[in-house]
Amino acid sequence: MGKCSLGQFAGLILGLSLALAGSAAADCAENHVDLRGDWGSARFSVEIADDEMSRARGLMHRETMPASAGMLFVYDQPQRVAFWMENTLIPLDMIFVGPEGLVLRVHQNARPLDRTPIDGGEGVLAVLEINGGLADRLGIGPGSELRHPAFGPDAAWPCP
Repeated sequence: MGKCSLGQFAGLILGLSLALAGSAAADCAENHVDLRGDWGSARFSVEIADDEMSRARGLMHRETMPASAGMLFVYDQPQRVAFWMENTLIPLDMIFVGPEGLVLRVHQNARPLDRTPIDGGEGVLAVLEINGGLADRLGIGPGSELRHPAFGPDAAWPCP
């Protein structure tokens, strides 16, 4: 391997930094979320439910969902939310997220077809639903950070 001057090295680092920043910006898109924490990181392809009708329908009547997929429910403002599993055929983990993109609470393995309300608590801006048991296997819990364009520039892990 050849030697390079300090200037060449600085140019290389700057070029690499810009390439990584450009790729991060391209990676931050509506159709996926990234999560990270002391447990590592994960990415899910998501469908967005951001109006009354799509939030009411959610993941009802689906028999399967790929392990790397989910649904992100997005609200106009932080609020108390509650979910149930009526007409939902697969167990789900519900990840309740505050306006800064921080995970507030995780409900593990919601039972299919159960009408018992699952309270997410106050201050929820978004809820990520993924396959049941996956949040525990990955280590996703309160304090984990979620990145998606729905969270603004003041998010704990903002989109570039």
